[in-house]
Amino acid sequence: MKKIVLVISVMLVAGYLFNSIVLDSVFIDAPLHAQKAIVIGASSGIGKALAEVLANNGYEVGLTGRRADLLQGLQQKLPTKTFVKQMDLRTPEKSMQQLEELIQEMGGLDLIILNAGFAHDDKDLDWQKSKEILDVNVIGFAAMANVALKYFLPQKHGHLVGVSSVCAEYAFKDAFTYAASKSFASALCQGIRNTVRPTGLPIYVTDIRPGFVDTAMVANCPDKYWESSPREAAEQIYDAIQSHKKIAYVTKRWRIISWALQLAPDWLIDFVV
Repeated sequence: MKKIVLVISVMLVAGYLFNSIVLDSVFIDAPLHAQKAIVIGASSGIGKALAEVLANNGYEVGLTGRRADLLQGLQQKLPTKTFVKQMDLRTPEKSMQQLEELIQEMGGLDLIILNAGFAHDDKDLDWQKSKEILDVNVIGFAAMANVALKYFLPQKHGHLVGVSSVCAEYAFKDAFTYAASKSFASALCQGIRNTVRPTGLPIYVTDIRPGFVDTAMVANCPDKYWESSPREAAEQIYDAIQSHKKIAYVTKRWRIISWALQLAPDWLIDFVV
């Protein structure tokens, strides 16, 4: 038994040293150009704030979204080289082609942030609203991740960031389709991470789980609390990216809610929520 414990301990220490020293150094040294990032869903809210934070930190940024006028307005304000690609994830095959074109136009890709998404409640059981959520948050999300991973594997480095939600861990009443779509996003991130880890390549996957952020998506939500600004959320997401976090709650105190939801009985959650 002691020998087994010793072997496991040595393996854990060796794995930690390999990841923290070898892989991190490879990731840092690999790109010989300005870091290039694409934000899927950059026209407003968290995506717009992320584009601003990235550009202020020296990234060349690709901006995608449905509203070209908002993207072009943002492009004019950013201090680094930027690219705009109008894209609607409800047409996934076309969006995949557009993402491939954008990567070529930018001359490469080091970081992609999958932020685009829809949110509707399920109170009226409107299937068209539910389908819109699934088309964008599930099919569109997976399509963008597919293109990014196909690019990162041959170049042997990269970072995929998926913006999920605290709702990925608990489906609140009247929002089960949205919660299910975010559970998919988190599971996809985990699966891709587990797929690339055995390769030893410095390809990182970060699952971002925000709580309430002051955006149009939650503007009509009556019971908001611990709401952060898009800028505060973007800066915490940027810190998580730089730290190669696997999972990051935004803001950080939402981890407390995550723990509480896992431990609390249903009757207590029903009473509080």
